[in-house]
Amino acid sequence: MPNLENLRKQAKLVLRWHRDRYYPVAAQIRSGLPRYGQMTDSEILAQSFKLGDAQELVARQHGFESWQALKTGLDTMSDHADTIATKAVISAAEPQLFVADIKASCDFFTGKLGFTVAFTYGEPPFYAQVVRDGARLNLRCVETAVIDPGLRDREQLLAASLTVATVEEIKQLFLEFQAAGVTLFQTLRREPWGARDFILKDPDGNLLLFAGPAE
Repeated sequence: MPNLENLRKQAKLVLRWHRDRYYPVAAQIRSGLPRYGQMTDSEILAQSFKLGDAQELVARQHGFESWQALKTGLDTMSDHADTIATKAVISAAEPQLFVADIKASCDFFTGKLGFTVAFTYGEPPFYAQVVRDGARLNLRCVETAVIDPGLRDREQLLAASLTVATVEEIKQLFLEFQAAGVTLFQTLRREPWGARDFILKDPDGNLLLFAGPAE
């Protein structure tokens, strides 16, 4: 069951993302608040957006029409927690990368990117998972490339996007990976939509985007 204090923090985070022009939040606002439904990302981020708007968005995302309705509803849910069915929550997403050699890929992620191996499967291994903080990447061994390398690079087809919460962290992460000698496909830069990101390439050519707020 949602905790009101955590929901308040979610609303403040949405407000900060809008203020920082962090473009992924525009899609949330457009889908959650009907008055923004016909606006582009840029138009949404240019609009006045207050804490009350962010709270309304959080309320609607949890099935309530307003913040006040959410608070009242939480009280009711607390009183009937044993009898009210809750909506299933998707807790995470785990991108799958196609690689030619599981051990070599695991060595790259642990030795260069600071991940740890959660598990490997098969003898010899053909599947594995690497983790770092809240990020989990699944590695699947394939004999031949599943995507044309030229097309991938030309269209910047990403294998995974990984995010951090602050501008200091994205800068720190870039310097960490640069010092580790990884292949940078795109250096750290500020995007027009308000994010700061960079892209690196793993030994199999997979493009990994690392992003955070610009300020």
